[in-house]
Amino acid sequence: MQSDVSACCTLMVEEMPNWGYSFTAYEEDRMARTSGRELRISPKAAREICRHIHRMKLSQAQSFLERVVRKELAVPYRRHNKEVPHKRQLEGWDAGRYPVKAAGKVLEVLAGLQANAENKGLDTERLRLVHAAAHRGRVLKRYFPRAFGRSSPNSEMTCHLEFVVEETG
Repeated sequence: MQSDVSACCTLMVEEMPNWGYSFTAYEEDRMARTSGRELRISPKAAREICRHIHRMKLSQAQSFLERVVRKELAVPYRRHNKEVPHKRQLEGWDAGRYPVKAAGKVLEVLAGLQANAENKGLDTERLRLVHAAAHRGRVLKRYFPRAFGRSSPNSEMTCHLEFVVEETG
């Protein structure tokens, strides 16, 4: 009986995905990291947010994202800016948007990152984002029924987020 239970438990462990990180220069004593996997947000919006908050202090990035959620500040769109309207408040860049859903999910992941840093004993006032990355995740394929027995694809993109902070001196 016990062998069946242990075989079942090892089977469940083997089925779990082993996510890695794209950041390789990780130092255990002065850095903390976190990731959000298969988030239902736009990879394009997540990429632009990550590009903008990279190298910011953690508290500064969180306050910026809170202002994006309230639609007070726009995120500059540097790569995915075709037919993106201009925003007056952006300095040095014209095109921008308010990706509210993506900013909210990034805020949740950054809250987990701050908790990881506190758990490791790092000073949260001196944390700087040294790695912020967004990768495309799995595509959730669905179909929308149409007239005369036809259907149209209705795909939903997912996104992986990775963040690493370092305690600066």
